[in-house]
Amino acid sequence: MNTARDHVRASDEVPVDTPRAPAREAAERELSRPEYHENDPHLLQRAVDRFWDWIGDVFTAATTTPGGLVGVVVIALIVLALLFALGKRLGPPRRAGRTAATLFADSPRSAAEHRAAADSHAAKKEWTPAIQERMRAIVRSLEERALLEPRPGRTADEAAAEASLSLPAHSPELHSAATAFDEVTYGGRTGTRDAHLRLLELDTALEGARPQLASAHHEAG
Repeated sequence: MNTARDHVRASDEVPVDTPRAPAREAAERELSRPEYHENDPHLLQRAVDRFWDWIGDVFTAATTTPGGLVGVVVIALIVLALLFALGKRLGPPRRAGRTAATLFADSPRSAAEHRAAADSHAAKKEWTPAIQERMRAIVRSLEERALLEPRPGRTADEAAAEASLSLPAHSPELHSAATAFDEVTYGGRTGTRDAHLRLLELDTALEGARPQLASAHHEAG
């Protein structure tokens, strides 16, 4: 009989049944206390961390099984495919918060120069830059006629609002022109021939428009 020897051998081995469940529950209860979570990352960060933890676990499992290298390659390809599909669905990142950017982004030019640039773009059916240059021509022309005070950093919306004080009859068209400028410049829209024609008509109309200075002074006060 080898009872004593078997007993010694059994005592050297790790027990098969370990009471880990109660210990785990106690640890979870302890770690759930609020003081342990004051500096926890926000929900999105935790989700990202769990995703990468899962990727690490999968790679570890793949490398410890037969054919592990092939599994790693397959998983990598799947992840890349998912990232590609997500990027394609979401599209390129858009620039946010640009609706308040300035109207003039380059060195100062005259209204005639902006008009010439707009005409050149329109001749080539480049409607987006044609709209941008036409709006700049309108605002620069109003500045040259002293209907707008030259001010660096002015936006298209601000120019429309200020010009409407002395040209109230053209206020709707001025605001519509500012909207068209913002849409093609910061909203990702493509300019159209009709939109440029509306700005061209406004530019022509404003050249012969007589300001209502008394009304502008009254509204400004």
